[in-house]
Amino acid sequence: MGERKVLNKYIPADFDPRLVPRLKKSKDELIPVRMMLPFSIQCSSCSSFMYRGRKFNSKKEPVKGEKGKYLGIQRFRFYIKCTVCSRPVTFLTDPQNADYEMESGATRNYEVHKDKERADEDVAAERAAEEKEDPMKALENRVLASQREMQEMDSLEEIRALNMK
Repeated sequence: MGERKVLNKYIPADFDPRLVPRLKKSKDELIPVRMMLPFSIQCSSCSSFMYRGRKFNSKKEPVKGEKGKYLGIQRFRFYIKCTVCSRPVTFLTDPQNADYEMESGATRNYEVHKDKERADEDVAAERAAEEKEDPMKALENRVLASQREMQEMDSLEEIRALNMK
């Protein structure tokens, strides 16, 4: 039983490491990766749901062609299988948005927080465009913001006073 735990192995004096054949890995080979699903999806064929955080043995490959890189960052394609019907599902990394994009085999479920972020960005862009066109509107928005800030400071002082008692 003790021979299984040997750390140093005997190497004969006439051993030549150059004669040992080396395995050549091709660049196009799929790399197995144990990963968690980064978003919730619904399979296109059996309509089963696979939720975010589900562990999968996936295959990873670099994307080729013009969509293969974004600003010098390599994009990757992941292959997984549906847990119910074993249909292949593929998705890509999206470095532009710091996210993933579904490619085939399933549909990505609706995510509320993304919709809220988009709406906030649209409102901010609309307000900036409005202020650029109309300087009076920009002044009104600054006055409203300062009034709001003063009200928040007053309410904060009241809370601090209550906590001191």
